[in-house]
Amino acid sequence: MKINQLGKTDLFVSELCFGALPMGPLQMGVSVDDGARLLAKAIDSGINFIDTAEMYGTYEHIRKGIQGHSGEVIINSKSTACDYQTMEKSIQDALAALGRDYLDIFLLHGARAGADVFSERAGAWQCLMDYKEKGYLRAIGLATHHVGAAANAAKEQELDVLFPLINKTGIGIIGGGVAEMLTSIEMCHKASKGIYAMKALGGGTMLDDIPGNIQFVRDIPGISAVALGMVNEKELNMNLKIFNGEALAPEDLTDCKSGKRLTILEACTGCGTCIATCHNNALYFDEATTGKKKPQVYQDKCLLCGYCTKACPGFYIRLV
Repeated sequence: MKINQLGKTDLFVSELCFGALPMGPLQMGVSVDDGARLLAKAIDSGINFIDTAEMYGTYEHIRKGIQGHSGEVIINSKSTACDYQTMEKSIQDALAALGRDYLDIFLLHGARAGADVFSERAGAWQCLMDYKEKGYLRAIGLATHHVGAAANAAKEQELDVLFPLINKTGIGIIGGGVAEMLTSIEMCHKASKGIYAMKALGGGTMLDDIPGNIQFVRDIPGISAVALGMVNEKELNMNLKIFNGEALAPEDLTDCKSGKRLTILEACTGCGTCIATCHNNALYFDEATTGKKKPQVYQDKCLLCGYCTKACPGFYIRLV
C-alpha cells in the first residue's frame, strides 16, 4: 500500500482511506463488532487512515477496531458545528468516544456550506485553531462539496487539510463542475494543503467502471488519498487489489456492485424536511403523478450519503 505525506503536515497516510460513513446508522447499520473486525482487517492489510464524522455514529466501531494495534492509525473526524461552544463539545466528545488524548485531523463538516463557510462558521473555525494550538489536534481543515469553498480553503493560512468531493462525472459537486473543482484542488495543492478526496464513486452510484473511476481521482495532482466507504470484506478486498495494483477477477467487481437505492416509505407524512436537507436536489415533490405529497427520488442525482435519513423526523427513509 502506497503511503503519501498529507500536504505539509507530519501525517503520512495510506492512499486508500477507509470511509466509515456506510457502516454507521445513516446507511447500512453494521454492528459494532462486525465493523470493528472489518476495520482491524483493513489496518492489518496496510490501511492506516480512517475517515469518520460526528454525525456518522461510528466512533465505537473505530475505537474497538483499532484496539491492540501497535502502529499509527490516523483518524479524521468532522463536525457541522457553526459556533465555538458546539465545536468544542464535538472535539471533546470525539476524544472521549475514541479514547484518545488527541485527534489527527478535525474538519469543518461543510458538505452543503457555500464559499463563505469560514466566515459563516467563524466561531467553529476559531475553536479548531485554538485546539490545534493546545495540542489536541494535529491538523485542521474543511470537508466540502462546494467549488467556491474549496477555492477559499487555499487562502486560509491555518488550514492544513482539504477533503473535497471530486469524481469523473461531477455528481454531487456544488457551485460548478469537474473542471472548476479541479481548479480549486490545484489551488490548494499549490498552497501546500493536504488533500484527500471523497465520492470517487459518487457515493456508490458510479459502479459502471469502478477501477477507472477510482483511477481518475488517484491521478489528480495533489491527491494524497481517496476515501472509499466499505461495509464488508468483499469491498475491502476489491479496493485493496485496486490500490495495490493487483489484477481484478470478474467476480471481484460483480460482488461489489451493491445496487443500493434510496427508498421513502409509504408512511411518509410529506413534511419536506428531506428535500430541504438534500444538497444535490435529488428529492422533489410530484403530487400530480403520485396523488400524494410524498417526496420522490432522482436516483441518478442521489449520492446515497444518508443525510436525509438522519434529517427525517419519522425515520421514513431507507437505503436498501
